[in-house]
Amino acid sequence: MCALVQGCILAKNNHARHAVLSELPAFDSEGDLRVVIETPKGSQNKYKYDPQCDCLELKTSLPAGMSFPYDFGFIPSTLGQDGDPVDVLVLMDTAVIAGCVITARAIGIIEAEQKEEGKDWERNDRVLAVAVHSRSHAKTKIIKDLRPHLMDEITAFFVDYNELHGKKFKPLGTHGPGNALDHIEEGCRAYKSKRKKKK
Repeated sequence: MCALVQGCILAKNNHARHAVLSELPAFDSEGDLRVVIETPKGSQNKYKYDPQCDCLELKTSLPAGMSFPYDFGFIPSTLGQDGDPVDVLVLMDTAVIAGCVITARAIGIIEAEQKEEGKDWERNDRVLAVAVHSRSHAKTKIIKDLRPHLMDEITAFFVDYNELHGKKFKPLGTHGPGNALDHIEEGCRAYKSKRKKKK
């Protein structure tokens, strides 16, 4: 029997379990956001983290000429109104690998509603953040610090992406980092509440 299999059996018998990415604290010791990147910038493949198997699964593929404009992922230990962790789009110098955990600061939020065919509208906001390690965005603190028309491009991507998958995405407005942090903290409370109900 190989050492890897023996190790898996030993871990199972001892009920050992490492923390899955979705259970990491939402903030680090410095107060920065933790973000789990699911889909890197420039990827035509959309990945989604599955905490049950602690792995990334291929969710869908985009058509030729369409790719994610920036790294996309989620804030761990949060729960959005759609039942998934709070979504976040992270601006940084170059893309990181899928599954990478980075630290970031929130600069704003796109408040939006999303609708699947035959279902009601539901909120599905997108937090916008900048990687702490980013050099090109070192001075970016709020959405207004971004280049002109970038927010229009980001919003258009989400509209097109959802339309491609038979959904509607309706932006309601953009707001600053204060609103983004309120949304994240609300997601943290919802996550803790759900965890308590399971116990």
